[in-house]
Amino acid sequence: MIAEGESPPKDLTEVALMDLRPLFEPRSVAVFGVSLSNDRHPANEIFNKNLLRYPVRVYGVNPRGGTINSEAIHRSIAEVPEPVDLAVIAVRADLVPAVLSECIGAKARSAVVISGGFREVGRPDLQERLVAIAREASFPFIGPNCLGIYSPSRVDTFFLPGERMVTPAAGNVSFVSQSGGILVDQMINFANEGVGLAKAISIGNKALLGELEILDYLAADPATKVIAFYIEGFGANEGREFVRKAGGCGKPVVVLKSGKSPGGSAAVSSHTASLAGDYTSFSAVLSQYGIVEAVSELELVSFCESLSAYAKPSGGRVGIVTVSGGHGAIAVDACTARGIAVPELPEEIKESLRKTLSPSVQEIASLTNPVDLTGSGIDQDFVATAKVFFSREEIDCVLALLLPYIPGITSDLGAKLSNVARQCGKPLIAYVPHVEKYAMLIEGFNLNGAPVSPSIEGAVLMVDALRRNRP
Repeated sequence: MIAEGESPPKDLTEVALMDLRPLFEPRSVAVFGVSLSNDRHPANEIFNKNLLRYPVRVYGVNPRGGTINSEAIHRSIAEVPEPVDLAVIAVRADLVPAVLSECIGAKARSAVVISGGFREVGRPDLQERLVAIAREASFPFIGPNCLGIYSPSRVDTFFLPGERMVTPAAGNVSFVSQSGGILVDQMINFANEGVGLAKAISIGNKALLGELEILDYLAADPATKVIAFYIEGFGANEGREFVRKAGGCGKPVVVLKSGKSPGGSAAVSSHTASLAGDYTSFSAVLSQYGIVEAVSELELVSFCESLSAYAKPSGGRVGIVTVSGGHGAIAVDACTARGIAVPELPEEIKESLRKTLSPSVQEIASLTNPVDLTGSGIDQDFVATAKVFFSREEIDCVLALLLPYIPGITSDLGAKLSNVARQCGKPLIAYVPHVEKYAMLIEGFNLNGAPVSPSIEGAVLMVDALRRNRP
């Protein structure tokens, strides 16, 4: 049903007993491979970023010694004045096993292997040596062939220049990816859409630690509310175990899977030597276990934003309020295409609502669902409509489509609507064009934790995430 890999199966019990906290919460870091002549060497980027921007204690290691930025570079990890929590290894692939052994001998507690040149290029023997060394010592490492870990305000093992990185604000979504490039792209998308990040983890070839182990850690991590994965493939029996664990971990899990087509499957194999497996079966099992599958980057970002605000499962019945009939029609079409119900309000409720609307819209508003307040709608009309929707048992979620250029809408409407939603205890999702002059309106929604999409499609995707999150 789910892909079987070529690597020997992991001893999941043995790996599960490893302490992963030093990986994600290090207080000290040793960076191997720093160059005395090439400031743009990957190890130098990692060393300098953490030295200048993060609270960890950072030590550079190079057999030649020397200094960088007035900091002493140690000839070996044995010279480092303390046992380090995290070793970041960025040396030639054939040197990595020896470096890993040195780290273990020096009582380091974990490692990220940035170096490539292992199974992905036809050297499974070299990768298996790393695994054997680590397993014998119960030593956790991520990689090889990866970027490693980015944890806001704590540590950054990405070898990307700091001035070129776009980093989201700290938040509650953790994203795990086999591809470093996909991970960095999603960090940009998260930043653009205001999705806060708890941890970003690039696992590359996942020789020792993969989705299963990282899922276990994040399920218990108090900083993580939503767990997202970009997955290329699994090893022997890992796919089944992943779905079981994800469905029962107690947090929303979002999955973006590649390798859906024959060409995509071949690309996956050449990237990290994973087998993509039977996508159709995998997708069906995700749905069966209530795991939210994203089929595109847009869905991934929208799902993460929605679930980071509302982790509790919700039904798929939505009440829509707008000041534009066209926007309402587009939203209904999008809802219908995704199986989201848009129940009509009973006649007596419509008449009761009409009496609460402002005089300018009482006679011209359309009070079916969607409720179209017309271009004459004002703040109090939106609030009155939202209160009715929130009070109805047949409505699980409210979708507010706002056109901030309508004269009667103020910049306070986001705060007003989201405050009502917070008091009523039901999800509110908004569509507002993301331009600077509407920032105050959007901030009002964010004040009370209501997500805002810059497109109607994105807003409907957020509703869909709540409907599909049923672990």
